[in-house]
Amino acid sequence: MPLNRRKFLKKSAVTGAGVALAGAVGAPAAQAVEARKGHRPVKRYALTVMGTTDLHGHVFNWDYFKDAEYADAAGNAQGLARISTLVNAIRKEKGRANTLLLDAGDTIQGTPLTYYYAKVDPITAKGGPVHPMAQAMNAIGYDAVALGNHEFNYGIETLRKFESQCDFPLLGANALDAKTLKPAFPPYFMKTFHVHGAPPVKVAVLGLTNPGIAIWDKAYVQGKLTFPGLEEQAAKWVPKLRSMGADVVVLSAHSGASGTSSYGDQVPYVENSAALVAQQVPGIDAILVGHAHLEIPELKVTNTASGKTVVLSEPLAFAERMSVFDVELVLERGCWRVESVAASVRNTNVVADDPRITRLLKDEHDVVVAYVNQVVGTATETLTTVEARFKDAPIIDLITRVQEDVVRAALVGTPYASLPVIAQASPFSRTSEIPAGDVTIRDLSSLYVYDNTLVAKVLTGAQVRAYLEYSANYFVRTAAGAVIDTEKLTNANGRPDYNYDYVSGLRYDIDIAQAEGSRIKNLTYEGAALDDARQFVLAVNNYRANGGGAFPYVASATEVWSESTEIRTRIAEWVTAKGSLDPAEFASVDWKLTREGTPVF
Repeated sequence: MPLNRRKFLKKSAVTGAGVALAGAVGAPAAQAVEARKGHRPVKRYALTVMGTTDLHGHVFNWDYFKDAEYADAAGNAQGLARISTLVNAIRKEKGRANTLLLDAGDTIQGTPLTYYYAKVDPITAKGGPVHPMAQAMNAIGYDAVALGNHEFNYGIETLRKFESQCDFPLLGANALDAKTLKPAFPPYFMKTFHVHGAPPVKVAVLGLTNPGIAIWDKAYVQGKLTFPGLEEQAAKWVPKLRSMGADVVVLSAHSGASGTSSYGDQVPYVENSAALVAQQVPGIDAILVGHAHLEIPELKVTNTASGKTVVLSEPLAFAERMSVFDVELVLERGCWRVESVAASVRNTNVVADDPRITRLLKDEHDVVVAYVNQVVGTATETLTTVEARFKDAPIIDLITRVQEDVVRAALVGTPYASLPVIAQASPFSRTSEIPAGDVTIRDLSSLYVYDNTLVAKVLTGAQVRAYLEYSANYFVRTAAGAVIDTEKLTNANGRPDYNYDYVSGLRYDIDIAQAEGSRIKNLTYEGAALDDARQFVLAVNNYRANGGGAFPYVASATEVWSESTEIRTRIAEWVTAKGSLDPAEFASVDWKLTREGTPVF
């Protein structure tokens, strides 16, 4: 009796076995192309590998936060329904039996759609629903998907349930069981493509995830899983795949190509190491790159050991693009050799949704639209993040106030109840708005787009000062008297908005005319200069608490409380309990930008 595919995937997740499948059953055999080379026929075969990444729960071209079709200035479109249309066209052009469809991770987190089926109507409940992303990707016919770091955001139970619902393997060669150090998920997937009149072509896909999971989702994975570097694990697995007869080796890597890490030296492995893997590990033909949310149509990297070219491609996130690798092989002495690889990206804004996917997930979509449009309170005035990057905005003060209140209540009756509570928050979005009048869940969700949870850490005044100095590096140094262009004032050294923090409960100036490390001026607490020895409880999100952004001291600070409820849920609860959202209750101007003591604004 043949082994059930899902049972096999479940077994492989435990044992660390790879996944090997034959080409599509019943599909017409691919034809080798014969050409003349002297008097000998030369057999060739063309394989097309399609790839997406960082889908983050985008099934449709829909903005749940705005309750409208997604639109941006560049004219992009989003969603797996569009990807399905592109995939169908390429399969029709190339022949389905000559194609492979992959994804490089970050699948089940990122929209209210995915949040709803993780938390509100969870897939883990007895008799619970099938995850919308599993439904869509099964219907489209994905062959394999690499694990992204956000796959772990809802805990291992949710991830394993999602895995069981997928008709494809979730790959993670460097996601190891912490006790056995064996792969906790299938490390690879191998598919055989049958070629008429020639030996079959064996294609191996090695899946690699991000070492930063050990920091970002420490609460879920510590002591259970460990995540060594991509270079190390690729060097281990690629030769094995070649020895197993792989003619083509493709990596699906949830790791950018820049060679940099956001977490400094907290983890001894590079966060964005896809190009380093290509350079250091021989035997790789192509890499589908993920994680960085960048568009790289084609990047060629020379392997230092073999001198051969490795082709990388990263499609834009949210299903806005799809990468296409065209792999040409030639048969030499009875063996297939990769002759060339070319990569490009396809844009989903040139096609319509696949009606099959639209019909499949209409009910789930409608349920979530109704959920996010629930009214939970009223606002006395419009609040917006438009200027929140460079001015203390009331809308961010709302986040810090909620966090302060939650932590103060949690610490009652503990030895830390007498310590002052301060809070951090970042301007995640530049376009969030809570309109005057009715306030809905989607309004509040757009303010806090990540599924972060709350942690309480103890820091000294000196450590808080260092934390603020580090945060102030977000601003571009601007001389006194120079013209201010707010579009060029922030994101110094490429730092993203989510790695700039407000800290509530203190008053301070940020002098952007000064060098990094000397910008925080007039730092006070309760009207007096900050006492470096005084202790504070910092209400901080779990990403930051675990070292995300490499802010000083916070990761190693004493943790006195944490919870699993999302901060966005706490905000909704706070607004619901109040009934009215009035800035007079939570807003204050705690910081401002200055130059040589003169306010910038």
